[in-house]
Amino acid sequence: MLEHLRQQLVTLHLELPKNNLVAWTSGNISARDPQTNLVVIKPSGVRFEDLTADSMVVVNLEGDIIEGQYKASSDTASHCYIYRHMPDVNGIVHTHSRYATAFATLGHEIPCITTAMGDEFGGAIPCGGFALIGGEEIGKVVVEVLRDSRSPACLLQNHGVFTIGVNAEKAVKAATMTEDNAAIAWTALQIGTPIKIEQSDIDKLYERYQNVYGQ
Repeated sequence: MLEHLRQQLVTLHLELPKNNLVAWTSGNISARDPQTNLVVIKPSGVRFEDLTADSMVVVNLEGDIIEGQYKASSDTASHCYIYRHMPDVNGIVHTHSRYATAFATLGHEIPCITTAMGDEFGGAIPCGGFALIGGEEIGKVVVEVLRDSRSPACLLQNHGVFTIGVNAEKAVKAATMTEDNAAIAWTALQIGTPIKIEQSDIDKLYERYQNVYGQ
């Protein structure tokens, strides 16, 4: 089932270690098929270089396994909760990327101090509260934080990063940009106090990037 999404997720999962977003087997990507509402997600505890299209797990929006030989990711219930409550989202990424997670351990947002952040996130990257792994609790925090936000990313206190997108590739891009800007912000904080961009300028950056930039 959903062979195209399965293969796409194999390729996208390889982007996570390549961009230093994960260590060992931590982190995962899922994609929802809008036609069937079925979700393809990484199997639990499998190394990224060992992933194949056949090893991906297909679940319904309640997290029940429809097809797959492995257990689904331990974050499956939260992914499914997000999909059920944010119908425009068709891709989700979870990482424990180093710099972004450092902000999460403090419960701090990542301030909007670069034009690239204004472009991609439309402001600071917010940080939600603490939630335990394994159920829907993390998904509930993500929905609470991102439902009315322009940001496609949020931090989870003491945990890591969740990003969303209209497809899985967009969510991977958001995860990559989150870590890149977290590293910039952390470095700037070692030097002094970064200068935040005015919200009116952030709005202009976001509008241009989302509606004019690119092909």
